Amino acid sequence: MIWEQHGISVARLYYIRVHQVNTLPQYWYVIYSNPHKEQQAQFHLGLKGVQTFFPRLHVPATGENKGKVVPLFRNYLFARIDVTSEYHLVVWTPGVRRLVTFGGEPIPIQEDVVEFLKQRADPHGVIPARSKLRRSEEVEISGGPFDGLMGIIQTPPDDKGRVKVLLKLLNRQVSVRFGVEFIKGGRTAWTPAMANSMPN
Repeated sequence: MIWEQHGISVARLYYIRVHQVNTLPQYWYVIYSNPHKEQQAQFHLGLKGVQTFFPRLHVPATGENKGKVVPLFRNYLFARIDVTSEYHLVVWTPGVRRLVTFGGEPIPIQEDVVEFLKQRADPHGVIPARSKLRRSEEVEISGGPFDGLMGIIQTPPDDKGRVKVLLKLLNRQVSVRFGVEFIKGGRTAWTPAMANSMPN
C-alpha cells in the first residue's frame, strides 16, 4: 500500500500515545474513505463544519512524467471531532466508509502527529517527496534497451528525476542516466521529505 511504500503507516500513528490531558473536547481521528473518495469526504465534511486534513505527496516529474500528487495514506484522512456528539455526523457523510477503530472503539491520535505533518504540507495538504534511492545502492533496470541489467547508483535522482547508474557492458563499466521510471521499484521509491524525522 502506498503509505507503507512511503515509510509510514496509519497503524504506526496509533502506536504513539494519545494525550492524557486535553482541555478541548475535540481530538483527531482517522477516517477510512470509500476508494478514491478522500477528497469527496473532505469536501462534504467541510460543508458540515468539520476540520479535516488530507495529507498528499507530490511526486516530482521524471522524464516525460509531469509529476503527480498522490495520497500519503490511500483512503485515509484525518478529522478533528468530538466523537461523542459528532460520530454519526461523520460516518453518514458522502465518501466516508467508517471511522477507524481499535477493539471496536474510535481511538484519537496525538495532535502533535497531525501538526507535524501539517507543518510540512502546503495550504492544500501537499507534502514534497524525495526518492529513497541512494548512492552505491544496487538496482535493476526495468524497461528500455538495458532491461534486466544490474547497476550501481552513482548519483541519486536530481530535480528532474534522473539517476546516474554505473552499468557493466561488454566487460566495461559505463555510466548511464535513467529516469526513475526505468529503475525497478523506482516509481514507488518516493517518500515524504520529512519521513526520517518522524517522531518515535
